[in-house]
Amino acid sequence: MAPFALLWVTPMLFVLLVALRPFDDIVSRGLSAWPGALSWEGFATALGAGGIANALWNSIVVTVVAVVLSLILSSWAAYALSRFAIPGRTAILLIMLAGNLLPPQILLIPVAKIVEGLGIYDSLWALIIVQVGFGMGFYTFVLHGFMRSLPDEIFEAARIDGAGAIRIYAQVVLPLARPSLAALTALATTWVFNDLIWAMTVLRTESHFPITAALLNLQGGFVSQWNVVAAGSVIAAIPTAVVFFIFQKQFVSGLLVGSSK
Repeated sequence: MAPFALLWVTPMLFVLLVALRPFDDIVSRGLSAWPGALSWEGFATALGAGGIANALWNSIVVTVVAVVLSLILSSWAAYALSRFAIPGRTAILLIMLAGNLLPPQILLIPVAKIVEGLGIYDSLWALIIVQVGFGMGFYTFVLHGFMRSLPDEIFEAARIDGAGAIRIYAQVVLPLARPSLAALTALATTWVFNDLIWAMTVLRTESHFPITAALLNLQGGFVSQWNVVAAGSVIAAIPTAVVFFIFQKQFVSGLLVGSSK
């Protein structure tokens, strides 16, 4: 396994070394040479003149709001579809999931026209609403499966204690669903933060771009300054790596839910 791990890590270490090299060192010694000096020059340029700081903030805002909203709405939908006799609930769940199976390329123009019609085109809210809409189907499907597997005796005991539907959701279902929610939080954060296609579909102004779209501009504006481009890439990778390590234990637990049954 060690050779495969080394093969996986080598490109990331190379990008990190390039990001830490001064531009003059890259010009004089070559891009693939061992660094003669290290500096934060690439990071400073990327965050300042490259506009990565503003783009990083946009990505954080979009990701946090979209993930929180989509998981709250998905947990409500999953609870209702799994625990109440709603007519056609299986069809509703399949229709929600079907939206995630369509290639996003065929939905680009309809989505752009819809957000234009809503008057929110070229705003962060447009990107947030699109991310929530396209994420809810999968999140609801996963949470629905987990909530259906909960024993009926738990709900009957809660009702005997006088708990209503809202109290059962808040005090029984949500605590039990914490591993699944943590796993979905890690997945959703990665998907939303790394998204490029929807950002390029509903945004036009550079000051509204998330970090993935800003990296394209960075490659165009600093085409010969590889340390700046590499620094922008490293900055873009840090938030999702931090989220994964925070939710690592819950992520593994969420993936193993139901595997022993």
